[in-house]
Amino acid sequence: MQSWVTYIMEKFGYLGIFLMMTLENLFPPIPSEIVLPFGGFMTTYANLTVIGVMTAATLGSVIGAMILYSIGLLIDVERLERIVARFGHLLRIEKADIRKADTWFDRFGYWTVFFCRMVPLVRSLISIPAGMSNMKFSAFILLTTLGTLIWNALLVAVGVLLGENWEAILGIMDVYSTIVYSLLGAGVILMAFIYIKKWRK
Repeated sequence: MQSWVTYIMEKFGYLGIFLMMTLENLFPPIPSEIVLPFGGFMTTYANLTVIGVMTAATLGSVIGAMILYSIGLLIDVERLERIVARFGHLLRIEKADIRKADTWFDRFGYWTVFFCRMVPLVRSLISIPAGMSNMKFSAFILLTTLGTLIWNALLVAVGVLLGENWEAILGIMDVYSTIVYSLLGAGVILMAFIYIKKWRK
């Protein structure tokens, strides 16, 4: 995966960076943890600038996020409620549960979108519930862009500073990702425990 990503970026420059970051949002197995530091490193030997890399990477991320947001619009709350009304009894899910989740996202969704743009895996998927809750598009784009810029700037800067040793950041990002995935896994287990306890009652 890494060699393929870096090959595309070296061959197509800014366009390659744009494409990789768009795909990274749609297919999380393509990690920005490779694209961005390597993009920063490329500015030290290729005819690329930090501003150019940042612009291409951010545009790619935002376009990918917009696509997932649009998918979320197609799976809106009303449609989910119809599905739950028909099949929810199989999982003990009620329409009220969908509304509660939607209300929570309406209340905290803006901050969630902003901060989640700096969290591996979740940074891509958060665009779907944003669309499902019909978050105001202009606010979604603004917060997505700001969160993405911070993430991109950090990793591109690391690539520039490390130069040929840019791959050193991958080990640190693996640790960061492992911590995030562990916390997410613990959260899922906790939610499952609460759900099973509620179901038994």
